[in-house]
Amino acid sequence: MQTPPPTSPNTGTWSRAAQQVQRVWALSKPYYFSDEKWAARGLLAAIVALNLALVYMTVLFNDWNRLFYDALQDKNQAVFWTQLGRFSYLAFAFIVIAVYKFYLTQLLEMRWRSWMTRTTLQRWLSHQAFYRMELGRFGGSDPALGGTPDNPDQRIAEDINQFTSLNLSLSMGLLNSVVTLASFIGILWALSGGFAFTLGGSEYNIPGFMVWMAVLYCAAGSWITQRIGRPQIPLNFAQQRVEADFRHHMVRVREYSESIALDRGEGVERAQLESRFGAVLDNYLRLIKAQKNLVWFTSFFGQAAVVFPFVVAAPRFFSGAIQLGELMQIAGAFDKVQGALSWFVDSYPNLATWRATTDRLTSFEASLAQLQTPTSPVIAEDGAGASAPAPNALRTQNLQVALPSGVTLLAHTALHAHAGERVLLQGPSGAGKSTLFRALAGIWPFASGQVARPTDAMFIPQRPYFPNGPLRDALAYPELPTRYSEAQMRQALADALLPELADQLDQWNTWGQKLSGGEQQRLALARVFLKQPQWVFADEATSALDAPTEATLYQRLVDMLAARGGGLVSIAHRPGVAAFHTKVWVMEPAAGGADARFEVVEKVLSL
Repeated sequence: MQTPPPTSPNTGTWSRAAQQVQRVWALSKPYYFSDEKWAARGLLAAIVALNLALVYMTVLFNDWNRLFYDALQDKNQAVFWTQLGRFSYLAFAFIVIAVYKFYLTQLLEMRWRSWMTRTTLQRWLSHQAFYRMELGRFGGSDPALGGTPDNPDQRIAEDINQFTSLNLSLSMGLLNSVVTLASFIGILWALSGGFAFTLGGSEYNIPGFMVWMAVLYCAAGSWITQRIGRPQIPLNFAQQRVEADFRHHMVRVREYSESIALDRGEGVERAQLESRFGAVLDNYLRLIKAQKNLVWFTSFFGQAAVVFPFVVAAPRFFSGAIQLGELMQIAGAFDKVQGALSWFVDSYPNLATWRATTDRLTSFEASLAQLQTPTSPVIAEDGAGASAPAPNALRTQNLQVALPSGVTLLAHTALHAHAGERVLLQGPSGAGKSTLFRALAGIWPFASGQVARPTDAMFIPQRPYFPNGPLRDALAYPELPTRYSEAQMRQALADALLPELADQLDQWNTWGQKLSGGEQQRLALARVFLKQPQWVFADEATSALDAPTEATLYQRLVDMLAARGGGLVSIAHRPGVAAFHTKVWVMEPAAGGADARFEVVEKVLSL
């Protein structure tokens, strides 16, 4: 379970704010210095200019308030109609600026999200980071996998969206508040006059009294808001996680619907989903309670601010020192100054979400950065490298394979397989045969050593993957189906004993669920027959097939590899499969004193 980055209780508010700014800048900087930097900077500059224009419009409206209400008080009809006409073009200009500010902000947000999503996906899908990240969720000795973030799909799909949206809205809101404060504080200072009082026989006068009252009012409100609202940050962080966990389990139910139905596992899955949804509701209840406490204060804070300027300025109005228009202008200016100073109070719920989202993306980015350096065995393909054997062969040197827990399966292992050889890998269940295959493929992060293998090789996993879509896409995966002709695809399906699928090449479906286990294994072999590699590494590739079908397909596979001049390495438990191999690698328990649980013993088969 991923938790928010720890914060020392002795860390001050300003220090935490500085750390947050650093994290936000680290996430934001790459986009504004990317290949889209000029468009991004241009849009940002336009948005800033429009925000400044809106503040200027509020200054003009504040001045209009004074003239309009004075005209009402003086019953000056000419000025009244003049100011109504002035209001029409001020309002039109305000609407145009507000519309384009909204449009350009959304456009920048969309482009920023698009760039961040594409870049993050590229990093997540490179160096098998997505695979190693999933392994890291179960712990491991690889330091690059420690503290692996949960639900990367949620971080890419939702956190990036929230980050870009909140970043723009909060930063532009802060800019508006600063500029509004600078624009109206002088107006309020001049309009509010001084506050005279006597203390200890001496008379004192505080100029710009209402400005100081606004500052004290908002400073106290901001401090109280931070104290009341701070628990929302970890609760927002946790809410995003439990929501993603709930959605992820529903996706798993959909993917394994047949197995669950056959096992009559609906009750268990319902209990699991209700438990996860219970965690969603439990955390959400704590979150809304925290938000309720903040709403109590912010509602009181906002309502008190409405009447405060009238209470303070009323004595001057009733004494005749100021007119109604000036009173309304004072109230408007105070509202703008108080609103600008209250940005922290008004924005705190969004700030809490923004903080949690930034923390989640920061930890995700840190994990991606650690996973960009491959930790799997050094791979040399097609004989490349000084220590590699001749081309078209498989060879390992000093190969060491471990489990995520740190237990060593194999140590100092040297394996050799040349063209024309067909190797059967055997051993007791749980010995790590599939793990060795992953090391040979170069994707297992808990392995070290050297692996030299041919470039023209295909690996068939125990559970082949088929993308949803047309069957031809599933057959050609991961290549584009346009690379192969219709005749080639039909022939591959026929070779894999799936002729009935030849007329469904353009049919869209969820093939991983529609096809039976045996059909999925035959479709995976159809890929091999379609692509005609020199070498094939098969992990229980025919375990769901009956013996005659298995024998037929293995014979066709062996004939194809012989024609291509390559070799075969496969894992299988059935005795009949051994007839299609020339030698066996047996994973046997290592002798006492060895630094690994197993060792590989090579045996030659007599055909």
